[in-house]
Amino acid sequence: MQVSEGMSPTVLAVGPSHSLRAVAKLMSRRAVGAAVVMDPDGAGPGIITERDILASLGAGEDPDAELVANHLTSDVVYAAPDWSLEEAAAAMVQGGFRHLIVVERGETVGILSVRDVVRCWTDDGAICPVPASAAVG
Repeated sequence: MQVSEGMSPTVLAVGPSHSLRAVAKLMSRRAVGAAVVMDPDGAGPGIITERDILASLGAGEDPDAELVANHLTSDVVYAAPDWSLEEAAAAMVQGGFRHLIVVERGETVGILSVRDVVRCWTDDGAICPVPASAAVG
């Protein structure tokens, strides 16, 4: 299975001047754990995740005053739509992150999360083993 089959083509895009509170509200409403940061002056899209927001809050920073630009990940690993889900999962594990921005010909075409990968593998026939205590005999 390829990234294109598992990714969400609908991406929450925000700007670097959004406050962390504004982004948190948008992420909460959309029930997503990350937003793609589009900066016309940047080299490519960045990403801000729930972890980034949590780190700021944990440091005692004001979410109304803190801007996305100061908390985003700009050193992003991008996936191609034709990557296998195994390649994407390996990149996430190796990099210690849970989201990949999917880019094709320089354009953002989607986002892939660990949850998407697990969902695909489960829909693709992976079956959770039944605990022995729950087995009917």
